[in-house]
Amino acid sequence: MRYGQFLCAFVFMALVGCAPADSPPAEEKHMEHPYLFHLVQADLWKAAVEGDTTYFPPTYEQDGFTHATANPDLLLNVANHFYTDVPGEWLCLQMTVESLKAGGIEVVFEGTAPVGDKAPDFEGTDDELFPHILGGILPSTVLEVHEVVRSEDGTFLAVTGVTQSK
Repeated sequence: MRYGQFLCAFVFMALVGCAPADSPPAEEKHMEHPYLFHLVQADLWKAAVEGDTTYFPPTYEQDGFTHATANPDLLLNVANHFYTDVPGEWLCLQMTVESLKAGGIEVVFEGTAPVGDKAPDFEGTDDELFPHILGGILPSTVLEVHEVVRSEDGTFLAVTGVTQSK
């Protein structure tokens, strides 16, 4: 392969998110944290668990995937950027790529994306690849459920057992 062809192939792979065969998969390369976290409205999660059905977030159809983060330090930033205006009790689901895969659910690591109509312009978006869950979440794939602490004005303060209070 000539240099020009190699360069074109490399640029194409970068644009479409491919990597050379000897590169580690994105979940290994970009995941320095062992768990994936998804913030969920408690009533929606409880309904999925009670009905033994797959949970899909309200913006799933618009977004095309279920949002998550692998970095627990970003959970409160994410919550306070996207969800302060959504009232009610919230929970945080803790999973792994492996637990989701065991349920037949694929995860890809990509740059941040909007949630519904809200742009992803919060602190930390340029430094992370976020796990996007290509499907809903089965209750059997969740390893732990954490309580979320909020103030009266909707500010997310802590995820019990995961984050420090702000």
